[in-house]
Amino acid sequence: MARQRRGLPVNGVLLLDKPKGLSSNHALQRVRRLFQAQKAGHTGTLDPMATGLLPICLGEATKFSSHLLEADKVYRTRVELGVITDTGDAEGNVIEQHEIPSLSVDDVEAVLTRFRGEIDQVPPMYSALKHQGKKLYELAREGKHVERAARRISVYDARLLSFDGTAFELEVSCSKGTYIRTLAEDIGQALGCGAHISQLRRLKTGPFLADEMWTLDALEALADQAALEAELMPVDVLVDHLPSLTVDDTAHARLAHGQPATLTTGTLALDELARLYYAETFIGLGVVKGAQEVAPKRLLSTVAIS
Repeated sequence: MARQRRGLPVNGVLLLDKPKGLSSNHALQRVRRLFQAQKAGHTGTLDPMATGLLPICLGEATKFSSHLLEADKVYRTRVELGVITDTGDAEGNVIEQHEIPSLSVDDVEAVLTRFRGEIDQVPPMYSALKHQGKKLYELAREGKHVERAARRISVYDARLLSFDGTAFELEVSCSKGTYIRTLAEDIGQALGCGAHISQLRRLKTGPFLADEMWTLDALEALADQAALEAELMPVDVLVDHLPSLTVDDTAHARLAHGQPATLTTGTLALDELARLYYAETFIGLGVVKGAQEVAPKRLLSTVAIS
């Protein structure tokens, strides 16, 4: 007999404003407990030092969270010049200190132009990437160092917000896989004095913006379970960038059985991924297998046979 999952079948997406000092997983677990949800996951880790946008997927939404891992991001960060730490941020140990040259805003702007567009970036040792099955930050804490291959990333914009001679603030729009700590270190090296970040805040992930976020305190202040669930975004916001198809009763029944179905309306390109709707309700994702045929890719477990 299968063990029954504890908690409530809560489904949806919450945009959390992760507080400083809390790991992404600890923040996730606090949200899961608040909603009494059976299942929860997040869509991209933020360092404990970082704050800001952390989309939390509850219940059925976890099935589609991978689509947000590919999303572009926007961050705001403060870069401190002259000090290099082992982690690339203010929580690490200082390993080098350098005199800060006399720099103007134009000097900083000139260097920033070299870090816009497609660039190669070596991931930091203090990251969750794995080497031979072990996370890099675990190896780093053991005093070990391994070579990491550079990865191609895109920095769509790195906008200078302020500069006081010893530190500057940046707003960075970038592709997935970009490490802002490493970007700051590389900019500091190009400026001739090294750098680390003292603040980092995520403002945007894919289509989601910071002004839609909830703090943990605000969530805890909501009256009851119904009030909490009323603030969740629907599951299909995670795949809103995909085209949609509507299926009829017959197609819905076949899809629920795991079989391909014939469409009566709508056509897409072969092998294209699409959102599927039945009776105006999102039922999951399908893959186009012919001019009028779609096969189930990932359906909600709530999909019932008509």
